[in-house]
Amino acid sequence: MAEAAQATAQAAVPVPRSARATVGDSEFDRDTAVTRREPGVYDAELSAGWTIIHAVNGGYLLAMLGRALGDALPHPDPFSVSAHYLTASRPGPAVIRTEVVRTGRTLSTGQASLLQFEEDGTEVERIRVLATYGDLDALPDDVRTTAEPPAIAPIDHCFGPSDGPAPIPGSSAITERLDIKLDPATIGWAIGAPSGKGEMRGWFALADGRDADPLSLLLTVDALPPTSFELGLTGWTPTVELTTHVRCRPAPGPLRVAITTRNLAGGFLEEDAEVWDSADRLVAQSRQLAKAPRTA
Repeated sequence: MAEAAQATAQAAVPVPRSARATVGDSEFDRDTAVTRREPGVYDAELSAGWTIIHAVNGGYLLAMLGRALGDALPHPDPFSVSAHYLTASRPGPAVIRTEVVRTGRTLSTGQASLLQFEEDGTEVERIRVLATYGDLDALPDDVRTTAEPPAIAPIDHCFGPSDGPAPIPGSSAITERLDIKLDPATIGWAIGAPSGKGEMRGWFALADGRDADPLSLLLTVDALPPTSFELGLTGWTPTVELTTHVRCRPAPGPLRVAITTRNLAGGFLEEDAEVWDSADRLVAQSRQLAKAPRTA
């Protein structure tokens, strides 16, 4: 128990922002690492460094499961990943079980479940994923789109958690691992004046300087504060289901993320996210269903 507590404390130590990590050699890579125990079964350790309040961030979990599926399937890159979040994950050991559903020439499909154990040994499933993988480098160059990059203020005119008089509500260890700068037009909630528009936009990077890749995009789509803040609701907004589409391999440099909610009803809201790279390409999209924070 003492060793586990020490490991948890070390995981929550802020990352020096002067460091510059590379893909494969960064805190994100270490903390999403999985170890194959036997075919289809992987051991993992959920780091306390990626928690929101007391729960592990859903995008971080998606990336860890994505890494296991990337090992289990014959194709390297996530194309479409759909996850159902069953119970809140907590820092500590976990087991990931994967199954190859189908393999083809250009695409393969698999499913994975992440499980943890209660003190009495009871097995609890935290998240279940169905995903299709392919090779992003083999895709044709033809692009026909009406999508446009989001209008976001220049990065030096945007604001991060350290720029406000108080921490972002509900923020915790994960904010030390991310370099997020929010557009001033979407931070009214931080000064008690939410816009009511259900929008969140900002610049995104990992704090240690690691460039984005297809796996880290699974984290990016779930990393900004929830749009419910700009609807005047603060508090935990737990994800029920999250589907992410990775469209191409991102260019080096910071990403731009835009998230919108058009409908909050019956205690649930949707969040539609777009992620754009430094080359003005739409590199990832997602839709999430989440529980709205409870009103006072």
